[in-house]
Amino acid sequence: MSLNFDALEQHLSTRSYIEGYTPSQADVHVYNLLTAPEPSKYPHSARWYSHIKSYAAEHATLPGTSTAGQAFLQSQSASTPAPAAAAADEDEVDLFADDDEEDAEAERLKAERVAAYNAKKANKPKAAAKSVVTLEVKPWDDETDMQALEDAVRSIEQEGLVWGASKLVAVGYGIKKLQITVVVEDELVSLDDLQEKVAEFDDYVQSSDIAAMQKL
Repeated sequence: MSLNFDALEQHLSTRSYIEGYTPSQADVHVYNLLTAPEPSKYPHSARWYSHIKSYAAEHATLPGTSTAGQAFLQSQSASTPAPAAAAADEDEVDLFADDDEEDAEAERLKAERVAAYNAKKANKPKAAAKSVVTLEVKPWDDETDMQALEDAVRSIEQEGLVWGASKLVAVGYGIKKLQITVVVEDELVSLDDLQEKVAEFDDYVQSSDIAAMQKL
């Protein structure tokens, strides 16, 4: 069975991974079905492929199952993976149920229900918009103390910023870069400002890049 490249490209245009917010067996399943995509034709798939390739040594131990990855096989009836059915809003009510008695009392009750429903929806607090970001930090050379580099990066603290998991990824010639996950509140944290703060640790840091970003 072959892979549906167009479906995969559309899926990855708004996501960093096949499923969830970290690499999983779903990514490994799809990765093993294809060779490196053409960046000019499938830019999002090519970015994802390169990112998952960096986890090659951990493919066997990544969490999850391959189920989500199987949705991109050509045998599926739709060209794109079917989105999960949206959970019914527990507060949703049938505001316009059939009412055989369209009298004044029924209209009054309907208006009251609409007003109560709208008031309840308006009072719900809005969740802050957040993004999960994969930040890559490159050292000067193979003699750079990578633990000191990571400690320096994690020392950056501000409201709306939470550091997550990290690992070292080989670059070449004995040099490894730090790959670290961070969750940010979009209105409170500027990624440009964050990278400028990282660059201030110039005893360890040569440069930094945003490898992946996904809205929560």
